[in-house]
Amino acid sequence: MTQSRVTQQAGGSPLAVLRRIAKGPPKVAAGERCEMCAVPIQAEHQHVVSIESRQLMCTCRGCYLLFSDQHATLRYRAVPERYLSFPDFALAPGRWDALEIPVALAFFFHNSAMGRTVAFYPGPAGATESELPLDVWNDVCAENPALALLLPDVEALLIRVPERGGDPECYLVPIDACYQLVGSLRKVWRGFDGGQDARREIDSFFADVAGRSRVARLS
Repeated sequence: MTQSRVTQQAGGSPLAVLRRIAKGPPKVAAGERCEMCAVPIQAEHQHVVSIESRQLMCTCRGCYLLFSDQHATLRYRAVPERYLSFPDFALAPGRWDALEIPVALAFFFHNSAMGRTVAFYPGPAGATESELPLDVWNDVCAENPALALLLPDVEALLIRVPERGGDPECYLVPIDACYQLVGSLRKVWRGFDGGQDARREIDSFFADVAGRSRVARLS
């Protein structure tokens, strides 16, 4: 049986990236510069991910564009800015429990360096990594072919399962948006389920994501 855990390792692990920016996506102070070429950058800027170290880096537009080819073999990849919705997303009965995620929210991304899908969910100790049962996750993907649109390392599938019935929600979002959500929840999370403040934060975040998203289509 697989188990969920709070990852303690540092360095280049996915959770280490979360901890480095636990207060939200990297914020640029006045006078801060691109982490690649050192030119001044604005508060609104793009990010790239180091494939090897998993580090999220703040960049100017020019450096960002250098790594925007997602099919090239590069040390860095630009984080896209697309948001997609999956209105037909479905989970078979018991599938969420079989993924061994104890809360109703998680995000999933493919870590190419590790060669597997990684999942994180919020909790009282912060972001917790779930060791996904690969056969169960593969079944979810087979039942929802449009999930194949996900780009490794730089995008995530954000899934919320209603606690009182209803259809699950699934969106494809930039990976830095998930970091932002985790950072926001760390500030307000109370108890095991997060409490009312966390639920309001999640509702607000999903409303924003829904407003940005277009319907995912395989073509």
